[in-house]
Amino acid sequence: MILKDPVRAPKANASCERLIGSLRRECLDWIIPLNEKHVRTLVREWAAHYNYGRPHTILGSGPDPPPRLPVERQIQRHEFPEGFMIKKQSILGGLHHEYRLEKIAA
Repeated sequence: MILKDPVRAPKANASCERLIGSLRRECLDWIIPLNEKHVRTLVREWAAHYNYGRPHTILGSGPDPPPRLPVERQIQRHEFPEGFMIKKQSILGGLHHEYRLEKIAA
């Protein structure tokens, strides 16, 4: 099947190539797919992580960045505010991780 670039959209091919390259480097280079169903599952999970689980540089794409917490003093990189804990979610069987601050129930 041959797909042609849209008319008057010279950057369309570059965008597709970048997305496919990211998919290959971040997912398919690290996992050996067993069959077509496995590939589809991997790509679906990676796409959700790519679109929603990490910040993007383009404004308006994906969710907003996490809100900044008010800081009374300078916090070191390895410290986080009292009453909060870091939660981790494994993506693609631990190949990637998503982290978030979660308030501890009082």
